[in-house]
Amino acid sequence: MIGKLQSNKAKKAIKIFDYIHSLDNAKLASKIFQYEKELNKKIKLFIQVNLADETQKSGILLNDLNNFYHYCTKELSLNVIGLMCLPPLESNSQEYFKILKNVATKLNLKDLSMGMSSDFEQAVINGSTYLRLGTIILGKRSLIN
Repeated sequence: MIGKLQSNKAKKAIKIFDYIHSLDNAKLASKIFQYEKELNKKIKLFIQVNLADETQKSGILLNDLNNFYHYCTKELSLNVIGLMCLPPLESNSQEYFKILKNVATKLNLKDLSMGMSSDFEQAVINGSTYLRLGTIILGKRSLIN
């Protein structure tokens, strides 16, 4: 699953999906842990990192990432396999991809969910293993009033 996941929808998401690319807070981590036990299913998780400290975006701030990662993996035994980021619009995405790659390496995580239709080539160059290519495959969204 890609996109914001509210904790009240976590149980349904765990039933349906094998991957969640948007683990972004302790409450959601706790709910995932609870429902994994209840449903006897382990999910592969990506921690969403808010690299630019953008208030309009979800994600763990870079300064909080180590503590959050250890909470998820050591205290909750969640299967965190990688990190995910959404660089700021109108930015040099490559700078953010490099930062995420370095942080993932320090945490010994091999998977990176980064890169969308507009910047996927730079993401691949910087180690992305998962891409989000909706626009390039499905076309631009149309706004219907």
